[in-house]
Amino acid sequence: MRSALIACLVAFAIHLIPLFLPRNMPEQELAIAKAMPDATKRVEVLKPLKENPKATGANLREAAELLREGSPMDAYELAREAEKREPGEVETQLLLARICHGQRMNRCEEESLTRARELAPGDPRADLLRADFQEKNGDLKGALESVERAYGKAEGNAGVGVRYARLLSAAGRGDEAIEVLKKQERSLGRARLLVEEGLVREEQGRMKEARELFARAVEEDPKLAMGYYHLGVAAFAVGDMEGAEEALREADRLDMSDMKPLATLCELQRRAGRTEQLTVTRMDLERRFPERMEAVRSACRAP
Repeated sequence: MRSALIACLVAFAIHLIPLFLPRNMPEQELAIAKAMPDATKRVEVLKPLKENPKATGANLREAAELLREGSPMDAYELAREAEKREPGEVETQLLLARICHGQRMNRCEEESLTRARELAPGDPRADLLRADFQEKNGDLKGALESVERAYGKAEGNAGVGVRYARLLSAAGRGDEAIEVLKKQERSLGRARLLVEEGLVREEQGRMKEARELFARAVEEDPKLAMGYYHLGVAAFAVGDMEGAEEALREADRLDMSDMKPLATLCELQRRAGRTEQLTVTRMDLERRFPERMEAVRSACRAP
């Protein structure tokens, strides 16, 4: 016990060292700010970096990211200073676009996205970010056009390909989505490709085909939690409640940090009028996710 106490005190003292060093290095300010949960106090530490000649553009962007949620206008000022010091950085423009979008500064958002594309014409990130904004605003057509541009720049990127396919599917262009997905098989892997194809068929209302694809996915990879999750949802859609419960509980077993499978099972049990089973599932969720009681109650409300 004595040795353990000494070790703890030494570790605590080491963590305190930065607080007593001369604080003229941006890295020190950033490290201290990261340890602060209070956004107001973070501003006090990070705002002076704007005047610190040692702060690089990367330092200023990191500071702006730390303030983006709690103090967006201070984040904006830091990002603008990063732009002045390193005017050719695409990352600064993308950060400015996110800040400006959050504050509904439409002109600033558009200028930042345009500048990002000018700085790196072959980089898909500006188009993908624009698609994020358009999706949030309910502009599916615009989002699809933006992701299509990104896909033209990064056809081999699995993440971009999957996103393009999902938007094509949502726009009712399922067969085109499948063709895009087939090009991603090497990077996605066979099991994940089957899941994505299943989601396209699900969007088309072809639930039996979707279920078959999800079942093949978990045969390919028995540890694919997302495969079991979608298999459970599809099983319920075709009237197989037992199959749905089995698949969702397997998804939960494979990833016990995610409450989604059991929360979905609760909802399906409620729809099926299985009150007793719903109560058991709710108790499991309450025991394992006590910090998310509101979400548990919402998912497991009484029929």
